[in-house]
Amino acid sequence: MSIHIPKSEINVTFSRSSGKGGQNVNKTSTKATVHWSVGRSRVLTAEEKARVRAKLASRINLYDEMVVVSEEERSQPQNRERAVARLQALVARALVVPKKRRPTRPTRASKERRLETKIRRGRVKRARRGEE
Repeated sequence: MSIHIPKSEINVTFSRSSGKGGQNVNKTSTKATVHWSVGRSRVLTAEEKARVRAKLASRINLYDEMVVVSEEERSQPQNRERAVARLQALVARALVVPKKRRPTRPTRASKERRLETKIRRGRVKRARRGEE
């Protein structure tokens, strides 16, 4: 399931980045921080919002916002792109509903194999004690 969060719902701020970039790092704000309000989103239904909140609870702050940061690249646009892409991917992954597990029973042959290995193992242990 692919979800597209519109740009109007995303708030991007920039700040000074750490890491590579040499002296340029000290004077340019290339680190991109993306804020997206789960509760105010118009693209998700109430059930989908609940699912996102449950799956991504550790990434959602007290203001019901999801915050994603990117500072890997040396340019602002690239970091913005990466942060938005990561946000989209996280939300899309959270919205995937896992397949319901259907309980199965062991076959007669698998039960017999299991019991046979238990008997064989017991014989080995008894033989070590000198009972056989």
